[in-house]
Amino acid sequence: MSRLDSFINRMTAQRDMLNAIRDRVALPDGPILEIGLGNGRTFSHLRENFPGRRIVVFDRQMLAHKSSVPPEGDLVLGEIAETGKTYIGIGAAFVHADIGTGDPEKDAVTLTWLPQMVVGMLASGGYALSGLPLEMPGLERLPVEAHIDPERYYFYRKA
Repeated sequence: MSRLDSFINRMTAQRDMLNAIRDRVALPDGPILEIGLGNGRTFSHLRENFPGRRIVVFDRQMLAHKSSVPPEGDLVLGEIAETGKTYIGIGAAFVHADIGTGDPEKDAVTLTWLPQMVVGMLASGGYALSGLPLEMPGLERLPVEAHIDPERYYFYRKA
C-alpha cells in the first residue's frame, strides 16, 4: 500500500471513529484531551463536534494552522511524556492520541509511557481512541466501526 493510501485510510478511520463516538457514545462529564495537535485538523473536528467541551491539546511545539489553535491555557507544549503527567487525574471524558510515527522502534518507546498516561487521564467510564494500541489493565478494548481495520485504530473504555 502506498504511503498516501495508508494516510488516507488512517484519516478516514480517525474521522469515522470520532463521528461514531459523537453519535453513539454517551461521554461522561469532563474535558477532552487531544494528544498530538499537529496541523490542528483533528482539534478543529473535535471543537466542531463536541461544542461546550473543554479540549486540552498536547504537542511538542505549535505548528497548527492559525484557525486551529487552542485557546491559551488549553495548549500544553513540551515533551508529551512529561507535560502529560500533570494531567493525570483530570478525569477526562475522552482522550484521543494519534502520535504514532509508523517507525516500530520509535512507537515502541512511545508505548512505554502512553498507555499508562491515558489510563491516568481518563475518568472512570471515559473513552480513548488511539492510532497505537493501548493494551493496559483498566482499559477494555471496544470494537471499531465494521469497515475499519481493527489494527488501524484502537478504541477503549476505562472501567
